[in-house]
Amino acid sequence: MKEYKEVPNILTGKDLDYLTDLFNWNFNSYKVAVNSCDYTRDNDLRKIMEKSTKIFCESMNDVISILEGGLNE
Repeated sequence: MKEYKEVPNILTGKDLDYLTDLFNWNFNSYKVAVNSCDYTRDNDLRKIMEKSTKIFCESMNDVISILEGGLNE
């Protein structure tokens, strides 16, 4: 088995499948949280959902950054 001193800048099909799943989980959770905010009257719960939408959005942007090669820059 070859050992790398530095991780090669490649993505395998399995990597792409995982990143696709990760993006979709976050995107679906983001949509649910955004839509739920419109119907929530409890301010504490609304703040939690707004915070979660930011976290989901950041995670989606992280996946996009990986796909664009931003992880190794």
